[in-house]
Amino acid sequence: MEKFKFYALWLCLICIGIFIVQTLISGFTEVLILNRDSYFQPWRFLTSIFLHGSLLHLLYNLLALALFGSILEKLIGGRRFLLVFFLSGLLANLVSVNFYESSLGASGAIYGILGCLAVIKPRMMVWTYGMPLPMFLASVIWIIGSVLGVFMPSNIGHIAHLSGIIVGLVFGISIIRKMPRKISYTQKIKIPESYMRNWEKRHMKI
Repeated sequence: MEKFKFYALWLCLICIGIFIVQTLISGFTEVLILNRDSYFQPWRFLTSIFLHGSLLHLLYNLLALALFGSILEKLIGGRRFLLVFFLSGLLANLVSVNFYESSLGASGAIYGILGCLAVIKPRMMVWTYGMPLPMFLASVIWIIGSVLGVFMPSNIGHIAHLSGIIVGLVFGISIIRKMPRKISYTQKIKIPESYMRNWEKRHMKI
């Protein structure tokens, strides 16, 4: 079994470090944010994943990335976890750039993690809107919320969320097909309700 390398936590530290630089250096965010210039400056599709618009935005994403990311990393290994994270984030940005003037944050990548978990660990119980629900059903609710959010004005990148979670679902299916006997569906992992409430307040309001 691949040794657990805490990649999710390392990604959290990178986000924290970049946010500190954002607050200290004027214009740093504008150079790396995702916008229409990204067609000619393709590094923005990657760098914008690690940018955040506020401390609250950062904290919510760190909460989800550290918790769900570590669970997924434990289940599928560090290399596959990093592939899910970056592939979801990049493809979410490739879609989002066509709909938003600018965007930033790791939400697309995090939704990819959620989508992958929904396939690999569908019975894992999580708190969603004050109710304990299986991961797969919770993901369906999050998808519905993001679809509705697309048609309602907000500062939340619902299109990025949808793009990321679709990538995660597809990746999860591909993993299940390759390693059907290596993942137990009977083990229960409980996610504290407070974690889910805080994360949903940020990402699921519509």
